[in-house]
Amino acid sequence: MSISLLILSFAQQAAQTVAQDPVAAQTAVPAIPVASAAVSSNVIHMVLDAGPVVKGVLISLLLFSLVSWAIILSKFIQLSRASRNSNSFLDSFWKSRSLANLYAESGEFRSSPIAQIFRVGYQELGRVHKARLDQRTAMENVQRALRRSSAAEGTRLFKYLPFLATCGNATPFIGLFGTVWGIMDSFHEIGLAGTANLATVAPGISEALVATAVGLAAAIPAVIFFNYFNSWVRELEAEMGNFTADFVNILERDLLKRSTGVQGKTGSEEE
Repeated sequence: MSISLLILSFAQQAAQTVAQDPVAAQTAVPAIPVASAAVSSNVIHMVLDAGPVVKGVLISLLLFSLVSWAIILSKFIQLSRASRNSNSFLDSFWKSRSLANLYAESGEFRSSPIAQIFRVGYQELGRVHKARLDQRTAMENVQRALRRSSAAEGTRLFKYLPFLATCGNATPFIGLFGTVWGIMDSFHEIGLAGTANLATVAPGISEALVATAVGLAAAIPAVIFFNYFNSWVRELEAEMGNFTADFVNILERDLLKRSTGVQGKTGSEEE
């Protein structure tokens, strides 16, 4: 209700101003874009007029922001390719009739962590067949290789994401440090000048507050994309775990069929 009364009184004052001096009212209209341009130029001047410590803080925050955006772009490309290639490889995996043919095709899915896990498991399967190990030992070796490859792929997908978390946690405090230092300089200048009016205090404090704004501007995207990429990596890790379990089950069924066939042949020969 008070806001409505305030708006109404402001409108009445504006109408009285227009009625008293319409020429002045018309000349006052273009002041809005001029004011916005003045604000942007004032921000640039505030940065240029800041002290050496505040400038150092702003430069460090700028570097944090540039590195974090580079990681954001590269991770988005990497995880997008990993998801697309993994879906394509899984389609080929379930449609394929031969693991050897699938292994030859898996080289096309280099960005897929699931394809890389399959390649490692297939290579280990070939080694245990050449070594002529028993079924239990062979499956243990293959499972170990699959777990090791899955952990390596998860580490590769998660690489550089901790920097985004560090940027999101540290840059607000770095900007706050620049603000506190700038305010200290402002109060020091006030003490030297011997005056404490608003015109003396405002420029220094506004320059100092720029550091906090830049720190938040660097931290907010880093936190948002860290959470987004972290959940994306967790989904890929879950898909890798499901594929590993399915691949092991297929190998165990295949070995079980072979052992059953061998036992059947041996029994028929004894008869």
